[in-house]
Amino acid sequence: MMRAAIFRFMVLVGLATALGSAPPAAAHHSFAMYDPSKLVTLTGTVQDFEWTNPHSIVLLVVDGAANASDSLWSLELPTSPGNLTRMNWTKRSLKPGDRVVIDINPLRDGRHGGSLKKVTLLATGQVLIVGQPSPVVAGIK
Repeated sequence: MMRAAIFRFMVLVGLATALGSAPPAAAHHSFAMYDPSKLVTLTGTVQDFEWTNPHSIVLLVVDGAANASDSLWSLELPTSPGNLTRMNWTKRSLKPGDRVVIDINPLRDGRHGGSLKKVTLLATGQVLIVGQPSPVVAGIK
């Protein structure tokens, strides 16, 4: 009888420890803040490319802004680095100093940000799209 009680106590302690140390569940956020009916094209210089989960970010200094505070835009890629890899992106796809033309769905509230759709690197003409995975990478021939 005592063994059964000790066993149950140990199971409860183990369960409590496992549940207490579990990482919090990450909720996926909505993209409702972006206006999919609008496509805006920005030309500028990459300040930073953050290859992070759950969504990578491009910080872009946009050409022609009236002042420095108006020139910095934060652009979110609408999928994870794992999915971006299947679309031929890498953590080195964009580097600080790269001159680019970027298509975005802008923020609905008019702030300087958006959901990135396509990047064209001006130096090479390479086009990176956020969309369907590349057939070659996905194993489709």
